[in-house]
Amino acid sequence: MPDDSSPLCLPPLRDVIAQAGLKPDKRLGQHFLLDENLLRRIVRAAGDLSGAHVIEVGPGPGGLTRALLASPAAHVTAVEIDARAIAALAPLAAAYPGRFTLLEGDALKLDLATVTQAPRHVIANLPYNVGTPLLIKWLAQAKDFSSLTLMFQREVAERIAAAPNTPAYGRLSVLSQWLCAVDIAFTLPAAAFWPPPKVESAIIRLTPHPTQPPPEQRAAMERLTAAAFGQRRKMLRGALKGLGGEALLERAGIAADRRAETLTVPEFERLMKESMKQRL
Repeated sequence: MPDDSSPLCLPPLRDVIAQAGLKPDKRLGQHFLLDENLLRRIVRAAGDLSGAHVIEVGPGPGGLTRALLASPAAHVTAVEIDARAIAALAPLAAAYPGRFTLLEGDALKLDLATVTQAPRHVIANLPYNVGTPLLIKWLAQAKDFSSLTLMFQREVAERIAAAPNTPAYGRLSVLSQWLCAVDIAFTLPAAAFWPPPKVESAIIRLTPHPTQPPPEQRAAMERLTAAAFGQRRKMLRGALKGLGGEALLERAGIAADRRAETLTVPEFERLMKESMKQRL
């Protein structure tokens, strides 16, 4: 028989939630996923975790945390802002000695590259209200991560993975795909969560490209995409007027009457590099 510190003796998630009074908080964007099959599927979507150092943000009652600890990952670090969840997760440290670290804090204010060693994989069912800001923050640190397997509202996941000339294609699509290979692994129905959100969700996997651009190129791409998509209905000659307009587009070999949503990621990169030349 296993002793009390064995993972096999962990109480059911619903009991943990009840004992901790962990009712989902709308202010924190909480919707708990308790289905063990779906939780294991998220872990599988992240690929081979042998020897990996996994960072989870927003673990809540710890359903995904348990699935991660059952994987071959070398270590799991969970970052949680909700004090109620901190109490609910505490027994996992005893159940998995040396393999689990629990940090209380705001992931938006935390440099994840400092909390654990490489290879780092972020795997998280992100709270809906901070998912996009967290992704933008992590994209700027893409060189520090081996992969990011994240849950978003389905609409946001589709924006991240969108192709040119589609309604969902925009600034987030360009920045994500410029820095990472992007793939939507699968979708989750609202009924899989407690309480059910009003939207479907999706798991998306981002694998940073082996070579990442320097900070000055990232800053230039952020300026360029902000201008290009800030006025979507305008032709690029007008939207990019402040960055060089027609002259910039001509040097990059891009027609001035095109609109931002028609440009591929390589075309945006070409524009970005031309825009940097004229700033020198």
